Amino acid sequence: MYHDFLILGGAGLVGLQVCRQIVANLSPRRIVVASLLEAESVAACKRLEREYGDAVAFVPAWGNLFVPRDMAKLSRAQVLADVALRRKLLNALYDDYDAAYADNHLVSLIRMHRPEVIVDCVNTATGFSYQDVFDGAAKVRAWIGKDGKDGYDAKGVDDLEAFLLSQSAPQLIRHVRFLHQATTEYSTRVYVKVGTTGTGGMGLNIPYTHSEDKPSKKLLAKNEAAFGHTGLLFLLARTPNAPIVKEVKPAAMIGYRAVQVMETKDKHDNSELYDAHEVACEGALNLREDPKGYEKNGKLRVAVVDTGENGVFTRGEFAAITALGQMEYITPEEIATTVVLEIRGANTGNDAISAMDGAVMTPSYKAGLVRNVAIRDLDAAEKESGIPSVALGRLGPPELSKLLFEAELLRHAFGTIEAVAASTDYAEMSKRCDAALAPSGTRRTAPSIGIPILLPDGKRLLRGPRINVPELEGHNDTVKLDDPKKVDAWALKGWIDLRPANMKIWRARCRKMLEARATLRDEGSAAASITSFMAVDFEIGELVAWIFNNEMGGYRVK
Repeated sequence: MYHDFLILGGAGLVGLQVCRQIVANLSPRRIVVASLLEAESVAACKRLEREYGDAVAFVPAWGNLFVPRDMAKLSRAQVLADVALRRKLLNALYDDYDAAYADNHLVSLIRMHRPEVIVDCVNTATGFSYQDVFDGAAKVRAWIGKDGKDGYDAKGVDDLEAFLLSQSAPQLIRHVRFLHQATTEYSTRVYVKVGTTGTGGMGLNIPYTHSEDKPSKKLLAKNEAAFGHTGLLFLLARTPNAPIVKEVKPAAMIGYRAVQVMETKDKHDNSELYDAHEVACEGALNLREDPKGYEKNGKLRVAVVDTGENGVFTRGEFAAITALGQMEYITPEEIATTVVLEIRGANTGNDAISAMDGAVMTPSYKAGLVRNVAIRDLDAAEKESGIPSVALGRLGPPELSKLLFEAELLRHAFGTIEAVAASTDYAEMSKRCDAALAPSGTRRTAPSIGIPILLPDGKRLLRGPRINVPELEGHNDTVKLDDPKKVDAWALKGWIDLRPANMKIWRARCRKMLEARATLRDEGSAAASITSFMAVDFEIGELVAWIFNNEMGGYRVK
């Protein structure tokens, strides 16, 4: 079935059980066990080798999946403390996508190992939410000054950059986009996410937190990140050529791995026991005194149970959180069994993506019928008013408005799709479209809504007060036109392009549309697909939809 697996978080509580279940049920040749730390990954592989011998190749891999490769082995604190690294991480998160993709550590792992199946057991939502955007916001606001009147203190730039790096939405979006591209490029066939509800299945009244007070803003941020992640995976599952995407989402605490007496730490990373000081319960109380003023009295050793990413719990804590009506719990073995069943294609009923597929409302037959009525009414209103109804630029991408206006010019200039397809003089096509600018209303409307018109000679541009493409970020509002490649890219993306080369492209499109229409007539419903062209008249929206379907890969699969 499948032979090569990459288990992200493979050394963890759930990940290790997933490895075992895969060996027991799927006959793998190789399992890459990825973890944050090298020691964890190597130890997990050695443990699995002791259990299963050399029948399966267990390959250790490690590092932070969400950062560039040269930061993958550094702690977040190390990255934030280094100005150069911090700026590079900001660039990876907010700047050029392609450069960030090429340098991302997760992408490098997928590129190196080319797994058929990825099981992602990393608690992504916890990692992002506990970067603590709320604490970051408080620090940034402190640098703004009283009532914001004093401006922003330049000394607070470090905190401002850390705050920008703590935003979960940009990190999740980049992560899932990287995952999509890498799994598509390197032919991953199945991706299974072991997700979380963020609250162990409890509601807004959850009494538990990761040591902070309740209600926990960080815990609710974890929930927001968890279901934001699920939403992006829902989109990934509906993307052409993507792997099969599933998410198993436990709604209880996960446990447990081991009971042992061990030296442990409290929430302040302290492992010391101190003799207490008696003080008067009056006046001011210092909440953070120097530990050197206290006499040490041994180490914090206690019997605990290991619950994975939730940490270790004492007997009292474990008994409370797993009690009936509280968070309760589910074992990692049960989760791993469900993961393997989903990989095999069994219907467990526990795939959150399939559940969402079944719950969402889809396009309807009635809407399809009413669509034709709406288009006829719009056509009548357009003719009665004499005002063309082409595009407003509100519905993106920028290519949509550009293509609609170009199709409208061709409709005015040639009348039928057949006439466009029969044209062979591309310079003449450009002239006819140029002549149609005024009578079609395009000359006035398109530049007014930010869509410039590149005239047939390619040397002149009709523009309005604002130009939508290229898209500008920040305070910069000027670009140079001395690079022909950039001009071509902008014209392709969002400028009406009347140059002969673009006319050649449109003629080829129209020929393909007519061929697709003929095939549909001959073959019937068997030929009805996204490659079909079903419009009879020169309906500009149908032309552009065909382009989205067949040239830009922008079509739905469910």
